[in-house]
Amino acid sequence: MTPGPASLASRFDEKPRCFPSPGALLDYVTRNWRSDFVTVDLYTRDVLEAFVKRPFFLLLSVDAPLLDRFHRSHNGPHSAVSLEHFVREDDSIVFGDRETSSLHDISDLVNTHVSNTFQDLPSLHSHLDRLNLLDPGRLRPNWDAYFMTLASLASKRSNCMKRRVGAVLVRENRILATGYNGTPRGLTNCNEGGCFQCNGTSYPGNAYECVCLHAEENALLEAGRERVGLGSVLYCNTCPCLKCTIKIIQTGVKTVVYNLSYKMDDASARLLAEARVELRRFEPVQRH
Repeated sequence: MTPGPASLASRFDEKPRCFPSPGALLDYVTRNWRSDFVTVDLYTRDVLEAFVKRPFFLLLSVDAPLLDRFHRSHNGPHSAVSLEHFVREDDSIVFGDRETSSLHDISDLVNTHVSNTFQDLPSLHSHLDRLNLLDPGRLRPNWDAYFMTLASLASKRSNCMKRRVGAVLVRENRILATGYNGTPRGLTNCNEGGCFQCNGTSYPGNAYECVCLHAEENALLEAGRERVGLGSVLYCNTCPCLKCTIKIIQTGVKTVVYNLSYKMDDASARLLAEARVELRRFEPVQRH
């Protein structure tokens, strides 16, 4: 096997190396994992699964609009190929058949995807520079990315009809509690009609108010003030509302990290600043 064509290898000031098997290639790059290598010769899922287990392996997918790729192919050795033949070959590569592997079969293993919709190489190269494919965070998330991913995962458990929100409360990079929004324990879930306000069955003048607990509230209640302690950080995939902000301040949380914006961002930010609680927005590594 070779670690890619000479044009790719030259970018790393290396000559192409040949290996008798995927295992031999894996052994070599494992021993030399601090160096950078590129290969385009790993095709099947069983081979790739051996590589994706390693913490230094990045699987990159590069694609472009089908018609653009057809026109670009006419500048190469396949200039006489018809559009129908090109599409049939592309379908075979992407979706395969019962006897062969396909790109579709390995799509879940891809770490980063690049869409080449650019009209010239300088634009593509500028895009790749902005992506910074060698960012270590693509392979091993930093603490912010790690806890924000867990907060987003917690949000999947939400039963609130309005929106899904998840939160993770940590101290010294150790999880104290997690939470998601929905009706209190023992009540009918919001998505089963448990909150008249969220389900739109309330009307002006009635006595119904939202009975859903917010994700931040659930996390804080689960932990309790004594466990929150000094220096705790609250990660939530949505900026806290005022209702949650005052509880965050009261329980002693010192940093709030959020991802998605909310309608009360400015008001919450002012209260947190007054209470000397740090508020910052999480900027994820670009995966596309």
